[in-house]
Amino acid sequence: MSEAVPVIEATALGVTIGGQPILTGIHLTVTPGEVLALLGANGSGKSTLVRSLLGVIPTTAGSVRLFGVPLGPSAPWSRIGYVPQRMPAASGVPATALEVVASGFLHGRTLRRPHGHRQSALSALRDVGLAERAHQAVQEMSGGQQQRVLIARALVRRPDLLVLDEPTSGIDIPTQSTFVETVSRLHDAGTTVVVILHELGPFAPLIDRAVVLRHGRVAHDGPAPRARGEHAGEWHDHTHAHSDPEEPPSPFTVEVLP
Repeated sequence: MSEAVPVIEATALGVTIGGQPILTGIHLTVTPGEVLALLGANGSGKSTLVRSLLGVIPTTAGSVRLFGVPLGPSAPWSRIGYVPQRMPAASGVPATALEVVASGFLHGRTLRRPHGHRQSALSALRDVGLAERAHQAVQEMSGGQQQRVLIARALVRRPDLLVLDEPTSGIDIPTQSTFVETVSRLHDAGTTVVVILHELGPFAPLIDRAVVLRHGRVAHDGPAPRARGEHAGEWHDHTHAHSDPEEPPSPFTVEVLP
């Protein structure tokens, strides 16, 4: 039996921004069906790594392959769902939850709506418990509800790879449980998950493997640290509220994959 093609394969990856090296010599392979946690202190390069793997920011060294295809226009972007870090909604024309979720069908700069796209968007909102708020403006929602809308936007693609950037940061415990239940169902259905976490928290039982970044390099790649001791780990940063320059732009200014 032939070996499965990795979902993500990064070799000697490097990223330099403004003349400052952010990532150096990153080697990372993610296999089908795996749940991988990316851990590290603020500024360690977690979000930069994810965004470079998805082609959102350019790499300056090394290579990336997604589902065996080199990073670029030919990569299978429709198989990938990305949930950026929660941030304040952008000002401008209010968008409803349904409109934000439907924007998940964006591919490049083109909105490709499959047959039944509206029902697919409603189904994704139902998956995160927000179907009854489909026509409510996201600006009127709580932070936890907005985050669930972003997850629904990623789910509407029915992705084979789901990438989450600190989905539980600043979110209440019941909403965190909803996130984990949703991710667990996707994992059971075969979805590969890469999740940036500040601490394992409720995700701990799902994690197959952890990669810890320190100063833009891989410091650990293997079993996840035990949740009980994670605050004592040298990768942990106690400053939970952050405004890190590596964070993505506002989630309601639609950021599309290449």
